[in-house]
Amino acid sequence: MPPLGTSRDRRRGDALHVIRRATYGPTPRLVDDVTSHGPTAWLERQLRPASVPDPAGATVRALFPEAGWTIPEVYRAIAAGRIERYSWDVMLPLGQYTLAMATWSSRQLFEVMVEFWSNHLNVANTSDGVWDNRQDYDRRVIRAHALGRFSDLLVASAEHPAMLEYLNQADSTKDAPNENYGRELLELHTVGVDAGYTEAMVLDSARIMTGYTIEWDERSPRYRQFRYDPTTHWTGRVRVLGFSDANARRDGRPVARSYLRYLARHPSTAQNIARKLAVRFVSDAPPPELVARLAAAYRSHDTSIVPVLRVLFASPEFRASAGEKVRRPYEDLVATLRALDYRLLPPSAGATARRSGPEALYWTASTLGQAPLAWPPPNGYPDVAPAWASAGGLLARWNMHQGLAGGWWPAKDRIVVPDLPAMLPSRLTTYGALVDALATRLTGEPLPGNDVATVLAFLDRPASAPVRRTDPAVTWDLVRTVALLLDTANHQVR
Repeated sequence: MPPLGTSRDRRRGDALHVIRRATYGPTPRLVDDVTSHGPTAWLERQLRPASVPDPAGATVRALFPEAGWTIPEVYRAIAAGRIERYSWDVMLPLGQYTLAMATWSSRQLFEVMVEFWSNHLNVANTSDGVWDNRQDYDRRVIRAHALGRFSDLLVASAEHPAMLEYLNQADSTKDAPNENYGRELLELHTVGVDAGYTEAMVLDSARIMTGYTIEWDERSPRYRQFRYDPTTHWTGRVRVLGFSDANARRDGRPVARSYLRYLARHPSTAQNIARKLAVRFVSDAPPPELVARLAAAYRSHDTSIVPVLRVLFASPEFRASAGEKVRRPYEDLVATLRALDYRLLPPSAGATARRSGPEALYWTASTLGQAPLAWPPPNGYPDVAPAWASAGGLLARWNMHQGLAGGWWPAKDRIVVPDLPAMLPSRLTTYGALVDALATRLTGEPLPGNDVATVLAFLDRPASAPVRRTDPAVTWDLVRTVALLLDTANHQVR
């Protein structure tokens, strides 16, 4: 990729723009790192997540071992009395683990892409039928392929019991094809609703996938894992868009996998995924020319995602899009935690206490209306600003900012709360300088002039007024000062 900036001044601005889009929010150390190494070099390393040391991510993985359990391990935990069958004992820790990884992992772009694909191939967590397997779907499907080929990701999702249960494919048979998965495979996962398929094609899509089911033997450690049942597979000629097959054999797996890979490589799928990536990283209404270039990169690299991201981040449309995306509630929460330097309790506190911070934060995300992985319908959380615009939602964010700035919830016995006085400049001069310094510390850059005037009006001080060490704005009322800066567009913009 060519450099994203040329002058020294622009380099920091380019770095901050990349950080806002490719991570869950700036921290002072991250801004310095991306600025010093350059956005291009930093992005290239992020596209190879295994090359990025991630001790904080390793800590989170160790604290939430359930997120890495295989399905047989879930049943061994049931047999040992550590969790209950049909409970949320594995699903909830997965959501908490997801939030903690987004907050503290150094592999930030990877975590962003995990969220992207979790929405694209959504399996709601929590929901019926995935209590024992949603964590395995996260590990073996989403995380395993987040920066790989979409064709591999699509096949892996189709063969996982979480997807088979969530979209009723496990109940689909030759005598009674269930069209739910066959339809969403077309409408949401691949070509999109405007691709020109018919109801007859939806039925054939469902017929192709018959035979994909799950193991039902409760006595087996493989209970509720993927199984292909040729006795339930519908046979006969099938046609979906340009795909056609005699489909004459009882074992329809070769036909199904060929069909899935055909859909993954379809031009409409390239367009659909390219547009979703552009919406995530560029704007709510991305330029068609950019979408076309991303789709071309997707097709020319056989559905590989990393080359598409390289084209996206190097594009002039990306560079020109600063300020065109707004954080969703979950992203606002995680960015706030990062800005305030929230941290897990030290190892001496013990695993139970250290887990309690992310557990509390998960419920904060739920209160904001966006608990991680928890969108009930199959289309995933929306990623456009109007979907989240409401007076109640904005008030909830403001309350969240103040609660976290004050260290009120989670309390300090559950997490390391922020040291606000440590964020103050070492030398206090004027209120104008104070607002600039705190805004830069929290959001990566000073506020625009109109926002500075608004904050100063709230503090009831002119920009030139001297700051005394005993002033409320830097002592007992510092919480509200910081929260107000988090309420500004500087912090809300993605």
